[in-house]
Amino acid sequence: MPKNLWNQDQPDFQQKEVLIRAVDAVIPGSGPGFEPNALADLVKRSRLLASDRTIANIFGGNTSVKVIQTDHVGRALSVLWVKGSGIDMAYCTSADFAGLKLDEVLPLMERDSLSDEEMVTYLNRCVFEPGRPRQSIDALLHAFIPSPHVDHTHPDAIIALACAARGEAAAREVFGDAMIWAEYMRSGFTLSKQIGLALRANPQATCVIMGKHGLITWGQDSNYCYDNTIAIIQKAEDALNAAQRRTFTGVDVPALLAEQRSSLAAQIMPIVRGAVSARQKQVVRFDDSEAVLKFVGTAKAKALSQVGAVCPDHLVHTKRVPLFVDWKPKSEDNEFDTLKTAVREGLSRYQSNYTDYFALHNNSNSPNPSDPGSDLRMADPSPRVILVPGVGMFTIGRDVAAAEISRQLYQRAIAVMDLAERMEESDTFSSLTPKEAFNVEYGSLELYKLSLRPPDGELTGRVALVTGAANGIGRAIALRLAQEGAHVVIADIAMDGAKATADDIIKAHGSRRALAVKCNVTREDEVIDTFKSAVLAYGGVDIVVNNAGMFLGNPIEQTSLEDWQRLSDVLGTGYFLIAREAFRVFRAQARGGSTIFIGSKNSVFPGKNVSAYSAAKAAELHMARCLAEEGGATGIRVNTILPDAVVRGSGIWDSGAREQRARNYGIKPDELEDYYRARTTLKVSIYPEDVAEAALYFASDKSLKTTGAILTVDGGVAGAYSR
Repeated sequence: MPKNLWNQDQPDFQQKEVLIRAVDAVIPGSGPGFEPNALADLVKRSRLLASDRTIANIFGGNTSVKVIQTDHVGRALSVLWVKGSGIDMAYCTSADFAGLKLDEVLPLMERDSLSDEEMVTYLNRCVFEPGRPRQSIDALLHAFIPSPHVDHTHPDAIIALACAARGEAAAREVFGDAMIWAEYMRSGFTLSKQIGLALRANPQATCVIMGKHGLITWGQDSNYCYDNTIAIIQKAEDALNAAQRRTFTGVDVPALLAEQRSSLAAQIMPIVRGAVSARQKQVVRFDDSEAVLKFVGTAKAKALSQVGAVCPDHLVHTKRVPLFVDWKPKSEDNEFDTLKTAVREGLSRYQSNYTDYFALHNNSNSPNPSDPGSDLRMADPSPRVILVPGVGMFTIGRDVAAAEISRQLYQRAIAVMDLAERMEESDTFSSLTPKEAFNVEYGSLELYKLSLRPPDGELTGRVALVTGAANGIGRAIALRLAQEGAHVVIADIAMDGAKATADDIIKAHGSRRALAVKCNVTREDEVIDTFKSAVLAYGGVDIVVNNAGMFLGNPIEQTSLEDWQRLSDVLGTGYFLIAREAFRVFRAQARGGSTIFIGSKNSVFPGKNVSAYSAAKAAELHMARCLAEEGGATGIRVNTILPDAVVRGSGIWDSGAREQRARNYGIKPDELEDYYRARTTLKVSIYPEDVAEAALYFASDKSLKTTGAILTVDGGVAGAYSR
């Protein structure tokens, strides 16, 4: 139920007189006026509306205000401020609104037609203030509505009415003549003009409902416009909640226990991720929330999910329909094997069907000049949403943010279908036709928006797991991989440092781009759980950096069995356990992978008083070379980096190692870095960031044909030169 958050002391909307007058904006008193806080109030209204996702979808909807504003030469102009394209209203600021000179835009109402490309070109000449975001495709809609304040939203309750089989009749039963109904038409000039003319012909109207699309409301001031929007939505909700029918009540496939769902998801997600990553690496999110489980478990779920998208704004992120996996768990069967088969067959069938859908509708014979032409390149044919009865929902995107958008939007789709199905049998949920959906998905402005997307980083869509990433070399590697687009799992026994690294990545690159996981690499159960956490967070892993380490340096007779065992456990057993789990995920994904061992100069260079440490590091190196042979046939690469004397920023050197090595060389602890630099061929110090650059090389496709390699990052130590 929507809440009016504008002003808690505001009287109920129903007690206020409706004074909306649909007249030309040029008539004094009805058009834009001097409102010094108009843009600030617009930001406030937009954020309040989008704070409730049942009203405004993520990145969906737009709002506007018309004001008189002085330009750079002192002229008073009518200006339309409208939310920029691709901006989420929930987090918008005044900088996210585009300004257009209204007196230059309004003459377009005299045109008979205008293609999307012509509209964009024209509006670009009407910009009031350069440097602003590109205006929304609905900018003309806001311009042509003769009211100072306009809201365009996609509320669940309104879309439920708009997507009913008897759409207009069902909505008319709720709103009567106060509503203007607009049959579905793709956003753009023609729809905007039709609605503008309809409002001028029906001055008593208080809202416009667009079939299969959404809601338009308006007002004489920002507060009133907000009130009107909330009241209209509330009226629709009340009507749907009063309906006698209830949906999603008959359970066809009960939800599995939470532990079973999690276990199955962790096994299935790498298979899904591998299958949908043929063109580009993808991230997979898992959602087994109550609403999702309730929907996917009902007998109606399969049929309803295949009707189509509930709103055009969803299409780019969810595709026209999800993949519904026709599977029922049976206690006598191996649940994973049967689900794995059903998922693989479903994905293959979906990709084939999408290819046919594209071929059928990709033509240049349409009478509409804005329709896509035959020279289009087909988008990735894989689904964006996968529904599995008893388990939950998987959503897919080029990064975790895109997968999260798909997840949120399909949750809204479930809510809309629930509301739509509450009406009479004759009002069953309907959607865009496949051709209508295609014209949205491949519309010129949608493709134009994609062209403006920033270029991918070297590691966009990939997932890296770095052990010992709380500080030092591991932290530097994690930060560098994230900088190139990777999602990073920070695995470390020191959780404070791990969380700090993850927080730094999230702050720099966005929500959910990093995950801190407590992991003692010597504990098999913790290593297994760490990879499970990575899979449940992102769908799988592409890059695994075996970096966790420790150092002990003593003469052999002063090295205890406990010291030897600790070094062997961390540097031998730990690297084995991490590599083993990495191989398991890589093989499930069937897309290869890169494992990077962080060894040491000591792996190949004998030195006194470090025999236990050096032996463990030598074992790492040989393990890596053996694994390179073992994984090569399936594209799994294993390479090793041999750094030396990385003192700065490393937790190892804070645990007594500095004093030990200084004593070994007969120098003071604060002289150690100078000593190490002087002994190198290049006379340089080695920093964590230097090792991170080497790790990036092995993580990226630049080393796609390199495995079993050794790369030294030591400034030149002759005794460690490869032979």
